Amino acid sequence: MSRIKITVAGRVQGVGFRYHTRQKAQELNLTGYVTNKPDHTVEIVADGTDENLDALIAWVKIGPERARVRGIEVEDCLPINHFDEFLIEY
Repeated sequence: MSRIKITVAGRVQGVGFRYHTRQKAQELNLTGYVTNKPDHTVEIVADGTDENLDALIAWVKIGPERARVRGIEVEDCLPINHFDEFLIEY
């Protein structure tokens, strides 16, 4: 089990990005969260297999239909806590 943090820049707020990210993460059996940040980026923290995390990264590069992803940053993280599901944080 691995954990990553993805920061997504571009037109990613107000376009359903968090909702669609949660759907994709649930399809991939990932746990964690997605949230909007004050700097207009979206932050995703996800736990899962390397294969499923790679699939999430590939999806995030495109995002949902109305989004325009300008760039992403991916960081490996230490899983210091445990997530039971994938949530949208407000």
